[in-house]
Amino acid sequence: MCGRFTQSKSLGEYQQRFGFSAGPPGYAPRFNLAPGQEALAVLAGEEGRRAEMLRWGLVPSWAKEERMGYKMINARAETVADKPAYRGPFRRTRCLIPADGFFEWAAAQGGKQPYFLARKDREPFALAGLWDQWSGPGGQKLRSFTILTTQANQVVKPIHERMPVMLRPVDEAAWLETETTPENLAKLLKPYAAQDMEAYTVSQRVNSPVNEGPEIIEPVAVTGTLFG
Repeated sequence: MCGRFTQSKSLGEYQQRFGFSAGPPGYAPRFNLAPGQEALAVLAGEEGRRAEMLRWGLVPSWAKEERMGYKMINARAETVADKPAYRGPFRRTRCLIPADGFFEWAAAQGGKQPYFLARKDREPFALAGLWDQWSGPGGQKLRSFTILTTQANQVVKPIHERMPVMLRPVDEAAWLETETTPENLAKLLKPYAAQDMEAYTVSQRVNSPVNEGPEIIEPVAVTGTLFG
């Protein structure tokens, strides 16, 4: 699964990397993004890519209650085309979620140990996302997203059996393109190349979403872990 990730770059860096127009107000770099919080998302528009702040936890357009989104932070790649909450967005409203890394937890002495996982070169990448718009009973509009997950690669597998779908740069345009067939979309939802990734232990400060800052992703030496 994917329950935390980072968007630690400046808006300008993401704009250059993902090619969207003017960025949304309210964006600030984040080192400990958690479900229920807003994150930067890149959407396809009539005049090119655009960026918006969307809430993490998909609330389907047909949902009766907003709280449904708390159960919809991840969508499994294997079933996304069939599940009622995801099949519509999978066909029509896909998005890129810029990220620099994500966190997973593994069993260790004294409890679960958090790990930070990222590209070795620390370059940003796109998580495969779906978004939808929900209208509340009072007329309020909410746009929200979910992150797709797939089987873990050899870097992630010792920590967790699943990982978020990290799209290859060459596949990002196809993911956003409305004409891409479901069959071709499914081919994009695969584990990222393990040789391009690394994992290391970080402080348990990441366990609380109130903690923020670059120290969240600093490596710490821990004994009794999978890799220590």
